[in-house]
Amino acid sequence: MPLSSILKFFMPKDRVFYGLFEDVSTTLISMGEVFSKAVNEPDMAIREKLLKSLENLEHKNDDTTHSIFVELGRNFITPFDREDIHYLATSLDDVADYIWGAAKRMVNYQIMDEDVTLHGFADVILKSIYALNTCVRGLRDMKDLRAITSACVLINSLENDSDDMLDKAMMDLFNSQLSAVEIIKKKDLYQMLETVTDKCEDAANAIESIIIKYA
Repeated sequence: MPLSSILKFFMPKDRVFYGLFEDVSTTLISMGEVFSKAVNEPDMAIREKLLKSLENLEHKNDDTTHSIFVELGRNFITPFDREDIHYLATSLDDVADYIWGAAKRMVNYQIMDEDVTLHGFADVILKSIYALNTCVRGLRDMKDLRAITSACVLINSLENDSDDMLDKAMMDLFNSQLSAVEIIKKKDLYQMLETVTDKCEDAANAIESIIIKYA
């Protein structure tokens, strides 16, 4: 009997990890959509309210991630390697942390102007999160490996787009007439947003590792 068949035989019957990862993915979608809505909101008071609302979603994600770690300590048999579960959970949690970190910077630095670069980052981040959701939900049965791998490839491509966007944003900033303080604020924010896509790529890499081992 192939090793993969033996492993599937011993999988937990409740498959609790899949549900928890799907909960995290759902929360990330909410965060990506709220952030995108905030960035595209012309009313600055509404924008600030939307940005601040991300804190509750980030805390919700922390609670679910904690539950994953609790289950990891409680279950002797897991659906895939414990290291892969930990890495995927940590990577997904990082996505939420950095989205909230970017939102806090926008509020604390009072970055409320219309900014094409912010729109671009918000769009790339939301597309990356949607692709992550495809990957995470595909782990439950691994029946559509093509969809999972295509989503992972898309996430990698979007991360490259984000790198290019950051490079252009840096050049534009340093060629602008903004004050040094404003340049520092926006530089910090743009780098935080680019890191969100890095963390999405980390999660995609973790999922690729899982499907290589177990599909």
